[in-house]
Amino acid sequence: MKQNNLLDRIPQVNKEWKLLKNNIVEVKVENKGFFHTLAQKLYKKPRFSYIELDAYGSFVWQQIDGQKTIYEIGQLLAKEHEGAANQLYERLGKYMAILARNKYILLKTNYEMRNKT
Repeated sequence: MKQNNLLDRIPQVNKEWKLLKNNIVEVKVENKGFFHTLAQKLYKKPRFSYIELDAYGSFVWQQIDGQKTIYEIGQLLAKEHEGAANQLYERLGKYMAILARNKYILLKTNYEMRNKT
């Protein structure tokens, strides 16, 4: 059976990260590709970028454990941050889709998680 509902997906972190003071998450991103390599050599641009997430993003990131679904993370977010309840799942879905598109996270289905070798 195929799952198409984003809220049923299980996110997994795909980047190196660390927790800063005040529970803010900093994600380490490698700048890869031809143009990044060229900029690194010619203009001394850094090989890695460090992205600090806001309070909501940091809370969501810390809930990503490879076990919880996006729906379950949304329930925890609503309990922790009352202001997040407005259009919660629409915004959370878009946020997770952006993280997945940029390869910060991987989105797995329950089926994929159960049949992992």
